[in-house]
Order: sequence, then structure tokens, then C-alpha cells
Amino acid sequence: MNWQDHLIIAPILLPLVTAALLLLYDERRRVLKSAISIVATFMLFVVAIMLVNMANTPDDRVIPYLLGNWPAPYAIVLVLDRFSAMMVLLTSILGLAALCFSLARWHKVGSHFHTLFQLLLMGLNGAFLTGDLFNLFVFFEVLLAASYGLVLHGTGATRVKAGLHYIAINLAASSLFLIGVSMIYGVTGTLNMADLAQRIPEVPAEDLMFLQAGGAILGTAFLVKAGAWPLNFWLPTTYTAAAAPVAALFAIMSKVGIYVLLRLSLLFFGELTPRTAGFGDAALFYIGLATIAFGLIGVLASQALGRIAGYSVLVSSGTLLAAIGTGNVAVTGSALFYMVSSTLTISAFFLLIELVERGQDAAANVLAVTIEAYGDEEEEEEDEVGTVLPATLAILGACFAVSAILLIGLPPFSGFVAKISLLSALFNPAGMGTDTPISAASWVYVALIILSGVAALIAMSRSGIRTFWASMEGNVPRVLVIELVPVAALLFLCLALTIQAAPVMRYLDATAQALHRPHNYIDHVLDAKRSAGFEPMISTTPAAKGDAQ
Repeated sequence: MNWQDHLIIAPILLPLVTAALLLLYDERRRVLKSAISIVATFMLFVVAIMLVNMANTPDDRVIPYLLGNWPAPYAIVLVLDRFSAMMVLLTSILGLAALCFSLARWHKVGSHFHTLFQLLLMGLNGAFLTGDLFNLFVFFEVLLAASYGLVLHGTGATRVKAGLHYIAINLAASSLFLIGVSMIYGVTGTLNMADLAQRIPEVPAEDLMFLQAGGAILGTAFLVKAGAWPLNFWLPTTYTAAAAPVAALFAIMSKVGIYVLLRLSLLFFGELTPRTAGFGDAALFYIGLATIAFGLIGVLASQALGRIAGYSVLVSSGTLLAAIGTGNVAVTGSALFYMVSSTLTISAFFLLIELVERGQDAAANVLAVTIEAYGDEEEEEEDEVGTVLPATLAILGACFAVSAILLIGLPPFSGFVAKISLLSALFNPAGMGTDTPISAASWVYVALIILSGVAALIAMSRSGIRTFWASMEGNVPRVLVIELVPVAALLFLCLALTIQAAPVMRYLDATAQALHRPHNYIDHVLDAKRSAGFEPMISTTPAAKGDAQ
């Protein structure tokens, strides 16, 4: 094992150490805490790029990392492959953008913002990198605990009410998670994902029902996190009420559920398990269709920009859930491209909304009195944040138009490429040049994808006219460059996805191929060798003692 292989643990250790370090300084040291947080998040971004380069090899390299140097499946294993590396990079990008945006004012409206932010990054990265269900639960709880504090960051009855609903529903989801994991462990005797994939085909027929019940309960927990209908009533309200940088980072939290469902469904109920192959696929497909329908109706009915963004998250989740339910490798590759594009778009939109609405009603946007640490009181007004930049409305209008084009799925941005790629995969399930009939369910899926774009067109056009063309107040929002740059950067990345669509699609198609053929993942994890010179401190078996010698 070379030094680069130890980078796998960096996305977890770096934010953890940073969060601990930030606790040593009180809230009056804002400049220092901000500097530490932004440097650590930028370092995370650099590490994430290196991890993507490590995973992007012709042989679909899978790199297991054995914590404690115990062999799998007994070790706590972190696993790097194309999929996990991509999600860590996406998390670091959104984290860097949201953190930069928060430095204008949001980090000052509550205590321990930077610590909670770093712990949320740690939980997200750990969930994407872990190789066993128990530690998936641990990282799931870490990110949820941090998100509870962040969703309540700031003041206001609406935010507190939405935050309490969010906490209650996620505590229920955590309970379901624990029940599902316990049932799976009771049947198989292991929680290592690769080991589970090998043991599930050997489960006795009389225990198969308990395994499937455990899988269904576990899946339900992550359907809640993904915002699947009818378990998504909390999401639009919570995301709308959250502070702008928090909502921007929350855009990827719903993708944690998508990630786990895709990963585990293909490992546990894929081609390696003939008796349970395709278990839950039909349910995921139709739940996805219902979620798209619910989301597009919400987009049409919403008058506030924040709720449009919240329901757009549901449309994105529904599209991805239905794609997972098809069980088609081509659809999976296109869905991954759509996931990257939609996550960047919605995150940028949440940041933009705060800037746009800042100028609509200055009286309504006065920042409430906040009680700072050690009894300091500050009263900040929204119109004191930033300065009136030249052509501010024009810049915001351009960003709004680009966001609308991305949400609708019009050229030339990545939203169009993602939807066209997805429709092409649905119309050619067996590949180009084949004469395979298209099912009625696929036609419904295609229709809902198109209708979701039409709904976004109507909603964004209506909101754009009301905001930029028919504003009665005429207030020009006062913004900082540090607030505009993250929005522009995320939208520019969507343009870059269009320009570099070919290499990105090659990477994502290879990711989809590896997910649908998990032999490589399983073999690399279970055959992982311990590092010489780093033996476990305690050897409990003769075999272990022999290995140590």
C-alpha cells in the first residue's frame, strides 16, 4: 500500500479534525474559524479530485482500506471505487460553494456553524465510502445529528417548526434503519457489504422472507431520506425554511438515499443472487413515477421560489428512483449524469433564491436579532449586507435564466444532455440498433420526464416575470461578490458538464457497468491484504498469530 491509498480516509479525518479544532475557539474568533473551515474544505476538494483520478482506471480499480488492519469481513472497511469517488467530489464541490456563500453573513447568525458544517461533510463522505452496514448507520447518524443543528441555524418560528418536523421524521427513519440492519444480520451473520453479497445466495429458503423483509425496511429508511412519495411531505418545507447555504448542501443529502439504494440493490439483489434478483425494482420504479408526479404538481402549485426548489428536489429524486427500478445499465449511466447535473443546479438555485428575494421586500427581510455566544447581541439588517454592485439585477437575472434552463432541460446546458441521454436509454434499452419494444411503463416514465420540464418552464417563467419584470418594490438587492461567485461557479460547472459531456459520460457509463457487475467490488474487498508492519494489537486466534509472525 502506497501513501496515496491512505487518502481514502482523508475525506473523513479532515473534516473530523477540523471540527474538533474549531471547538477550541469561541464564537468571537469568527475570522479565524472561517479561515480554518475554508482551508480544510478546499483541501477536501483537492483530495476528492485525487481520489477520482485514483478510481478512474481502465481496470475499474476498487481500493479497500482496512481500518485497524484486520482482514475483511472483520475489519471496518472503507471502499473507493468510481461511484464513491464521484459522490465525495460532488460533496466537496457543494460544501466549498455553500461555505463561501455563508461567509457573507450566515455563519454569524448562530453558534458552532462551522463545526456542524464540517461534521456534516464528514458524515456524508463516510456514508459514501463505507463498506459495511453498521458504519453506514454510524455515518448516517453523524450527518443527521449535524443536519439537525444546521436546519435550525438562525431564527424564526417557521424554521424551528420545520426543523422539529425534520428531526422527528429522520429519527423514525433511523429506527427503521436499525431494525432492517438487525434483521439482515440475524439471517446472514455479517454486515460487510461484499460479504453479504456472497452470503445472500446461500440463505436457506425458510429465512428468505426475513431477509427480504429486512431489505424492505432498510430500503424504506432510505426512501425517506431520498424524499420518495408518500414519505416526502417534510422535504419541501424543511429545505425552504433552512438557511440558504444549508439548503444548498442539503441538495446532496437526498442523494445519500439514492446512493445507498443503488449500491445495495445491485449488490444484494442483482445478478449474483438469482433467487432474489430484481427484488424491489418494480416498487422503486412506480414509487419513482409517483414522486415525479407529486413533485411536478408541487412545482406548478408553488408561488415561492424556495418551494419550487424544494419540489424540484423531489422531481430529481423520483427520476433517479425510477431509473434504479428499470434495472438497465444504460439507464443507470444516464441517471448518474442527471444526478450530478440536477444536484449542482438545485444547489445553485437555493443560493440564488436568497439573493433574489433579498431585494423583493426589504422590510420583510430584516435579519432578526441573534444572541451570540457570551451574551453579545447583534442586530443586522439585510440591506446592510454587501453593496449594490453594477448591473446586480442583470447578473442575478442571468443566473436565474440559466437555472431555469437547467431545471427545464433545455440546451445548451447539462440538464438537456442529461434528459436526452436518459430518454435515449429508455427508448433503446438493449442498445442502439436493436428492435426492442418499449413497455407502457417506460412511456409513462418518458411522459413524466417531459411534463416535469414543462412544469418547471411554467413555474420559472411565472416567477421570473414577477421577480424581474413586474417588481413593485424596485429594490436592488445588496450583495457581496463572495455570494455571487459560488452561484456562478456551480452554474459554470453545469456548462462544463455539457462541454465535457463525452469524457464524463464515459466515466459514468463505466461506473454503471461496475455497479451492475459487482464481482470486481466483492473480490477486491474480500481479498484485501493487510499492510505489512501494521499488525492488529490483539491476536485472538492461532491463525491470526501465525499471520502476525
